[in-house]
Amino acid sequence: MAQYYGLFLTLHLLCAITFIGAVFFEVLVIEPLEKILPDGLGEKLAEAIPAHVRKFMPYIVATLFLTGFAMFWTHFRGDMNFFKTKFGVMLTIKMLLAFTVLGIFASAIRASVKGTMNPCRFKYTHRIVAVLMLGIVLLAKGMFYL
Repeated sequence: MAQYYGLFLTLHLLCAITFIGAVFFEVLVIEPLEKILPDGLGEKLAEAIPAHVRKFMPYIVATLFLTGFAMFWTHFRGDMNFFKTKFGVMLTIKMLLAFTVLGIFASAIRASVKGTMNPCRFKYTHRIVAVLMLGIVLLAKGMFYL
């Protein structure tokens, strides 16, 4: 499995860029545009883009988590000393944040399917996920440099 590590890493990074990019695009571009676009246009934009993203994002998130698990398994299966290192502690926190994002993501999809996702919940869900993802990215870099 170690021979596929480069593939796992590349897929993981591409999926992370896609997922994080979509969330930050929503928070930093779409939300502010809604306020300045003509009435109705901002709302249509805010509905159309997430509807399109929902078609492929579950596959992106699944691949992100599967490749993350594969990379972890390749390096640390059964190595309990891993948790005693600074790298291991930071990776553990990163994984906890990632699973928190996954829970929020699953909850948002469920609310969307049930029709209980209102604009306020939608906005704050994206903002919370954006902050958590920023933490994940900082931890991912910090694991190798701190």
